Amino acid sequence: MIPTSNLAHLLLQSARRFPDRAGLIRHGGEIAWRTLAERVSRAAAGLAARGLRHGDRVLVHSRNSQAMFETMWAAWMLGAVWVPTNFRLTPAEVAYLARSCAATAQLFEAGFTDHAAAAREANRAATLHCDLGDGWESLCAHATPLDHPADVGRDHPCWFFYTSGTTGRPKAAVLTHGQMEFVVTSHLCDLMPGTTERDVCLVVAPLSHGAGIHALAQVARGAASVLMPGETLDVPEAWRLVEAHRVSNMFTVPTILAMLTRDAAVDAHDHSSLRHVIYAGAPMYRADEVHALKKLGPVLVQYFGLGEVTGNITVLPPHLHSIGDDPAFPIGSVGHPRTGIDIAILDAANHRLPAGETGEICVRGPAVFAGYHEDPAATAKAFAGGWFHTGDLGHLDERGFLYITGRASDMYISGGSNVYPREIEEVLLGHPAIAEACVVGVPDERWGEAGIAVLVPRPGATPDETALRALLGEKLARYKHPARFVIWPELPKSGYGKVAKREVRRLLLGG
Repeated sequence: MIPTSNLAHLLLQSARRFPDRAGLIRHGGEIAWRTLAERVSRAAAGLAARGLRHGDRVLVHSRNSQAMFETMWAAWMLGAVWVPTNFRLTPAEVAYLARSCAATAQLFEAGFTDHAAAAREANRAATLHCDLGDGWESLCAHATPLDHPADVGRDHPCWFFYTSGTTGRPKAAVLTHGQMEFVVTSHLCDLMPGTTERDVCLVVAPLSHGAGIHALAQVARGAASVLMPGETLDVPEAWRLVEAHRVSNMFTVPTILAMLTRDAAVDAHDHSSLRHVIYAGAPMYRADEVHALKKLGPVLVQYFGLGEVTGNITVLPPHLHSIGDDPAFPIGSVGHPRTGIDIAILDAANHRLPAGETGEICVRGPAVFAGYHEDPAATAKAFAGGWFHTGDLGHLDERGFLYITGRASDMYISGGSNVYPREIEEVLLGHPAIAEACVVGVPDERWGEAGIAVLVPRPGATPDETALRALLGEKLARYKHPARFVIWPELPKSGYGKVAKREVRRLLLGG
């Protein structure tokens, strides 16, 4: 084992340096760094007293909250692995995650009783169950707090970041302490240079994913994070909070950024404190980018990444964004390689392609994950040829700026969330009226991309949209549902009998 620092030291160090400064700001008041650290240390001791050990997995299903934030650090204090879920998932989806990661502890926000019950049934190995209300407060009241975090190695897992491949089945990307220490440094270097304890971040996306990684950089510098009230984006409230707390940075996806800047509230509040408005997770329409620049000024920061590389592939900083179409600017690019990250465009034989030629975007560097949990075949495939294969297609220009031109898989991104058609198709094919199903993503002005389900009914059957949506509602999170359904007599097939999705998409778009 090559020893490294435990991520929990980020919280403890900020608590020592800035004990009385606000660490979290939420509806109802501020919580100082000292208080957060004390609560986390006591909760970790309480979890240990109830049997949680080094390397155990801690499943957490919750909306953004103080308790949810604290579970991350408490798990790391013990050398345990944090396994957050998307709170929008269905009970069946959460149950699968609980079983696949073999969680020892399962922590659920009050109100998700069906999810908690499903996870308990699916993962009988879990010995520690706790709600994030009174149950969590009881843990935080433990009499003897831990005084230091557990020893960990550079490659010790800290976070299972659930993602999916072309099969649509979620896989746990193993993020490690050493990797994440680099990621925090990279975020501070490339995305938010100059961040200090005087900065303030507004959290407008779930902490279970990219916003959680973004929050680590805030903790490292002692910058406060402001939590939005509620689970949906209240745009006027967001701008009110920006003004009230002099917010200087935030992490968004293009959909959220467009909603924020196209609402009248953007002109009703002072947002001159903003220095870094970061967006990632999906392509951004050029018109939305220009509009945001006009409203906010030169503060936009774009990056390209995915869960396995924790968002650390490229960066397009503010000075490389342009309102005009000056050829000196890399218009349409997702940026240049992040510090410490190497990018190559590879062909099908894993050979490098020259500038301007399109192939698969592949990366390597210290921000790349350790592999998929208990899935050596998927790990080996992902690292074929000594590079991590992103599954995205694109090219590099002569200056090293990256341009994404498509995806090698059928996955599409809707509202910043990855959607995998096969998962949806399998549910639709469970309906007795459906003989064939094909889901593809098409451009959508609001969500970036939206799904269309093309269905072939069984002879004599007439699919009912209400029944189809009810079926999907039982199995899949709402953001995965197709925007509309189309009935065709048959689906176009390749010479090998496979559905030709590219042709389906072309026909839908009228090409």
